[in-house]
This record gives sequence, structure tokens and C-alpha cells, in this order.
Amino acid sequence: MPSLIVSGIILGSILTLGTIGLTLIWGVLDLFNCAHGDQMTIGAYIALATVALFSRMGILQGRVGPFSFSWGLLVAFIPAMVISAILAILIDQWCYKPLRERGIPMIVGFIISIGVAFLLRGMVYVIWGADYYFYSKGVRPTITGLPLGITLRTDEIFIMVVAWGLLALIYLFIMKTKMGKALRAMADNPTLAGITGIDTERMTIWVWAIAGALIAVAGILWGIEAQLRPEMGWLFLLPLFAAVILGGQGSFTGALVGSMILGIVQQVSTAWLLPTYKPAVAFMVMVLTLLLRPQGIFGRR
Repeated sequence: MPSLIVSGIILGSILTLGTIGLTLIWGVLDLFNCAHGDQMTIGAYIALATVALFSRMGILQGRVGPFSFSWGLLVAFIPAMVISAILAILIDQWCYKPLRERGIPMIVGFIISIGVAFLLRGMVYVIWGADYYFYSKGVRPTITGLPLGITLRTDEIFIMVVAWGLLALIYLFIMKTKMGKALRAMADNPTLAGITGIDTERMTIWVWAIAGALIAVAGILWGIEAQLRPEMGWLFLLPLFAAVILGGQGSFTGALVGSMILGIVQQVSTAWLLPTYKPAVAFMVMVLTLLLRPQGIFGRR
């Protein structure tokens, strides 16, 4: 059981990187972006393409210390985050901004986002095919002898360090900087934020950029933990939504707490259920939250 809890913390750390962007988009635009999961896939595959490019060039192929992946993957975080952020902004400008300008309800945007999700997944199938990929096929070193019988792979330590380090930076940005305060104001009340002089369109672009960059990192980390396949982001979408709903709309703290709870619950459930039932566990948590506390743990009525 302790190992499952630690595994849940690792999963929750990856989920948090996705839920922060998703909850900001929901809070600012009142949009449930169904393409968020497939953008996670795009980010992971951009990193894969970058590693393959380095391999062809014969550079950055050495393994990073005790980890299973190469130096090329570390560098690949940068283009994956940048391209994913730009893609997120372009999707907003082409698909959702016209709806906002014409005053069309964002339920239409929700439907459009489903189409965007299929489009992104189709791009992955066309470019990379339906095969499964790994960033490294080498043996993943395991740390044993930890208290309570817990075992950890060195890659999982890397995942938690990267995830929590990035979360700390995002927290400081959102809580301590002027732009972060503007983003929180928009997530709290976009209309009032606009009246007080905040450039809402500029802030919206920043929301999409942050969401795109974070979900790309989440995709890479999940690729390190498991594997890459075209459906990876789509399968992540339900846990992402469930974590956002559990934490509460527009709440940074809620995104963190909701993701951690859901990650631990999903992993611990495998002690009694097959791993294939984890999406059902996420769905059950989401339904119970909507029935018992629809505003979420940190949400407001």
C-alpha cells in the first residue's frame, strides 16, 4: 500500500501540471477544453522527434547519470514547451476567439474543442503512426531498501523533482507577480477584471501559453513514466477534468489538491481493481463531487 500511495503522488504530480492550465482556461473563458489531453500527446511526441533528431545528428545521446533517458530528452523539454505554447495560442485565436468576439456561448467552444482533439490525435497518427514509443529502451534503475517496503525508480525521482520544481515556479509567478495577480483576477471574475483595466485579451494569451507549456511537460513526464501512444492524452483527459472539478473552478490550490487526491485514489484502487478500471475510478470521483459539492473543495458557491 505505501508503494501505491507513492505511485499516486507521482501520478498526481503529473496531473497537476495539466490541471493548472485546465482550471485557468475554465476560470477565464468558462471553457472545458477537451483538446487539452491531446495537446499533452503533441508535447510528448515533439520531444520524441527532438530526441530522434539529436540521434541522427549524433549528439546528446549519452545517458543522464542514473536515469534511463539521454541528455537529448532534457534539451527536448524546451522546444516541446515552446511549440506546445504557440500551438495553444493559435488554437485559441483560430477557434475560440471568434466565439468570444461574437458573444457565442462557450458551450459551442466545448464542442469545437472535441473536434480539435480529434484533429490533434489524427496528426499524431499521420506523422508517427499507431505504434507505442519509449524515450529510452534501457533498463530503468530501481532504488530498493526504502522504509515501508517502498521502491522507486530513479526516473520517478526525476519526475517528482521536475514537476514540483515547476509547480513552485508557477506558484510564485501566479501569487507574487503583477501578471500573476492579473491572471488570478481574471480567473475569479473576467468581467470585473476587464472593467478594472486589465488587458483581458493579453492575459488570455498568457493563459493559453502557460497551459500549453505545462501540459507539454506533463506529456513528457508521463512518457518517461510509462510510454508514448496516440491515445495517451485522451485517456488522461477524464482524470484531468475530475481533478479540476474536485479542486474547484479557477483555484490553483484546488488544482494541486484535487490532482493529488485523484492520483492517490486511482493508484490505491489497483490494490482491489485492475489498472484498466482507473478511468472509472476518476469518473466516480467526478460524479460524487458534482453530487455532493459541485463547487469543488476550494470552489465558491
